[in-house]
Amino acid sequence: MPEKELPGPESAAKSRIGSYRREAPLLAGEARQIPVPVPVIRLPRGPDGTSRGFRAARGRDVTGSAVEVAEQEARAALRERYLRSILAMVGHPVHFTLHERVQVDAHFGATDLDVANFHVSQLQTPLGVQGEALLRCADIISYSFQL
Repeated sequence: MPEKELPGPESAAKSRIGSYRREAPLLAGEARQIPVPVPVIRLPRGPDGTSRGFRAARGRDVTGSAVEVAEQEARAALRERYLRSILAMVGHPVHFTLHERVQVDAHFGATDLDVANFHVSQLQTPLGVQGEALLRCADIISYSFQL
């Protein structure tokens, strides 16, 4: 009984690609053109964090209400204090309280642009000392350091 040759992985992959990809046949004298990638422009996130673009009332209400201006100034002052505290931590020993009441100590090194991770050295954990580590800010409940 003659054996059938089973298709190899290359021929199976080619048949799958061929079934998904349909191209128009080239006419005589036509050259195949390479598609040009189109850049995608992403708008920054809005103030609520979920929308993209700008506030709908932007053109109508230029100054905003006094309450909105006061809130924005308060947020700016709190953000500045927070960033200054991070700058003051660089090179100092810091005590972190993490989820599940885990207490760790480390020397603070740096943070990323989004303040999503802290780079620390000499991280003292309950299991031992880690030379270098990244702590996710989402895992940190609180931190403290001596000025």
